[in-house]
Amino acid sequence: MKTSECLDPESLRLKEDQARLKNWKRWGPYLSERQWGTVREDYSSDGSCWAYLTHDHARSRAYRWGEDGILGWTDRQCRLCFSVTLWNGRDYILKERIFGLTGPEGNNGEDVKDCYFYLDSLPTHSYTRGLYKYPQREFPYHKLVEENGQRKRGDSEYELLDTKLFDDNEYFDVFVEYAKADDNDTLINVTVLNRSSEPAPLHILPTLWFRNTWSWGRTGEGYTERPELRLANAHTIATYHPSLGDFKLSIDPQTVSNGFESLFTENETNTHRLFNAPSRTPYVKDAFHEYLVHNRKDVVNPAKIGTKACFHGNFLVPAKGEVTLRLRLHQDTKDLFGQSFDRILRDRRKESEQFYAEKTPPNATPVEAQVMRQAYSGLLWNKQFYYYSVKEWLEGDPAQPMPDPKRLNGRNSDWGHLYNRDIISMPDKWEYPWYAAWDLAFHAVAFANIDPDFAKRQLVLLMREWYMHPNGKMPAYEFGFDDVNPPVHAWACWRVYKMSGPRGKRDRNFLSRTFQKLLVNFTWWVNRKDLHGENLFSGGFLGLDNIGVFDRGAPLPTGGHLEQADATAWMAFYCGTMLSMALELASEDQGFGDMASKFFEHFVAIADSINHLGGKGLWDADDGFYYDELNSDGKEIPLRIRSLVGIIPILAVEVLEDSQIDKLSGFKKRLNWFLKERKDLERTISYMEKDGLAGHRLLAVPSRERLTSVLKYVFDEAEFLSPYGIRSLSKAHEKDPYILNLSDQEYRVDYAPGESNTPLFGGNSNWRGPVWLPINYLLIEALERYHHFYGDSFQIEYPTGSGNKVNLAFVAADLSRRLSLLFLPDSKGRRPCHADDLRYAEDPYWKDLILFNEYFHAETGKGLGASHQTGWTALVSRCLQKWIARR
Repeated sequence: MKTSECLDPESLRLKEDQARLKNWKRWGPYLSERQWGTVREDYSSDGSCWAYLTHDHARSRAYRWGEDGILGWTDRQCRLCFSVTLWNGRDYILKERIFGLTGPEGNNGEDVKDCYFYLDSLPTHSYTRGLYKYPQREFPYHKLVEENGQRKRGDSEYELLDTKLFDDNEYFDVFVEYAKADDNDTLINVTVLNRSSEPAPLHILPTLWFRNTWSWGRTGEGYTERPELRLANAHTIATYHPSLGDFKLSIDPQTVSNGFESLFTENETNTHRLFNAPSRTPYVKDAFHEYLVHNRKDVVNPAKIGTKACFHGNFLVPAKGEVTLRLRLHQDTKDLFGQSFDRILRDRRKESEQFYAEKTPPNATPVEAQVMRQAYSGLLWNKQFYYYSVKEWLEGDPAQPMPDPKRLNGRNSDWGHLYNRDIISMPDKWEYPWYAAWDLAFHAVAFANIDPDFAKRQLVLLMREWYMHPNGKMPAYEFGFDDVNPPVHAWACWRVYKMSGPRGKRDRNFLSRTFQKLLVNFTWWVNRKDLHGENLFSGGFLGLDNIGVFDRGAPLPTGGHLEQADATAWMAFYCGTMLSMALELASEDQGFGDMASKFFEHFVAIADSINHLGGKGLWDADDGFYYDELNSDGKEIPLRIRSLVGIIPILAVEVLEDSQIDKLSGFKKRLNWFLKERKDLERTISYMEKDGLAGHRLLAVPSRERLTSVLKYVFDEAEFLSPYGIRSLSKAHEKDPYILNLSDQEYRVDYAPGESNTPLFGGNSNWRGPVWLPINYLLIEALERYHHFYGDSFQIEYPTGSGNKVNLAFVAADLSRRLSLLFLPDSKGRRPCHADDLRYAEDPYWKDLILFNEYFHAETGKGLGASHQTGWTALVSRCLQKWIARR
């Protein structure tokens, strides 16, 4: 651990922020890429959020719960917002926000269409850089909607790149950089490069506005009197806000054209346009659009005051040339744009290089380092201000029309206690601009390498009393907080704890805090999801969306109930993690030894049920695989779908150290009694000292024989093993689909390595074949734990049928390599994640840009689903570390 004297500048800032000596994280890229179309903004009676507040309405309607913009900047409570607005003179609207298709419009669900990239960010956001690519020809809004509307589910999505708008380099690269001189002093550098061989016109509008907190008729926390923006001088907009304090946005007069002007309006709904009703003010949210596109000069406030303002410059960007705007958001800095501006910008760029050089393995190649750097950057850019008070949302606001009373018994009506108003790590700030419980757990593990304090705070946050339900359930996501995500929170807490420092210097307070709240959540699972009290769990869809033969999160069309191999295994996984946490805490407080005993015995009971209840549990001896079982009309029907559902049981494995157990006399006594008196269970749980290395014991769901049987499928290239990791469904179902006929109805599962071929869950994600980072990562860790116990005594054919015998450490490293290959260029510069688009391999303006998608085509590696889901896909940084270390 470095001493404070030798910390690099960013690590020192992190230390100062954690100690609250400075507020380095007060400002950041916390502005969403999409606020329209979200559940929070939906006040419809039927929950049709995509239709209630559309992209077309977004420019004219004041948001209730947040704000959005392009590569924007805001404070941690999203009071004062900044973003760059663009207009090429041809589009029918200003480019103020990222465009994409709604769930019903896309042939594979919601789908962002703009081209933008998160290039760099430090954890304190003292340096942050992004890129937006803006076409010079008319943006094809209608064409994108129409063409995708004509395509079938099996067709590829029609993307902006398919329109050929970028083929002749007729576009602008808009780089936006933020660099902090201090915690309340941000330099903003906007560089626009014309990639065309001809000069091109561009209107640039650096825009500042307040989130509307005053139009709802409410008082209390987060609600203030109307703030104000005012023109202080020709190049400075002054701000007043009761809780934020006074700031100024200044623009360098040397970097603007002769046509430069300032414009002011209000962040208020244009009710005349939307509802044919009088607006509260003649100056409304879409004024700048009307001013430029329709040449209406009366829509902006001549008094130069308001709650939304911009500097407007009309530029002719030279062929292959550039235009730069320098701005500063500050409180009262004197030397705004002198030599110090360029020096600070240079210093922060250099500090970012230094910080990530120290977070990257020394033997990483430059390309590997680049992948890790952009993965971390995307993770940091996806932090967002998220505001949602369910009680207020259900009730409606005093100053607004009252919503339909049906809402009081509709979506999220059981979550009236939930009050979210925090900076939270999002899966993707456009496609998923809301947190998801299990996504966040994986984000935290990825964050732990660059900002462990933020990782810990995120994990604690989801278990606070204003998030966690009084019954112990964690909120899933805003579309349905009652839905059930896999219980991986304990694993994330345990991993982040171990990554937070060397033994003896870890954050035990964090571990204790989270353990106590996890007990409440664990109890919810036991009480709510074990239907018959037999330690076989039915958790619902469990985040795996369409993986089952039917929607596992809804009442079964066949009647009866499912006993789920994955739900049961997740609970064993939960038990094992809680056991390890309890043992760690018991080393300083032996009272936790009782909890360790409880979780040990509960693990044993779950493992016994999944392996042997009723004589067979959920294990299929003929196939040598775990399956879900449908119980209907007195029949037990194993659903013989070879999918991740049957692999998850092997994730439930912990290695116990005898040296640790020997120090806990009470736990050891109860452990020995259990092993002596319950010989019937000992054989089922692979708790075997004789097969382990000295000083180790194994606690796992599968026996050694069953582990070998499952892994033969997992490592078979004709089944689960793809060039880019483990498939979510066996490729064997390509030629042999699973078909279930019940009550004259056929239910079918085919291997679909790419986009979803079923409308289940909207069809916007697919677990019937593609490669997903989160489960692959958990599998890699599990294989490492098995190897820690078995060592070289466990050899397996890898790939299956190759005749090549290796240990499990080798396999774990090779899976890390395969996942990393998704983002690494081959000898021709082609990255599998970009498929066959050669611009990413050959074009100098594209070749170093990487998208971190939601999931990946199992045969080609093409990125699919959400294109900026650098949340859990940022785990590739951990995979690269593992592979490089092994190499």
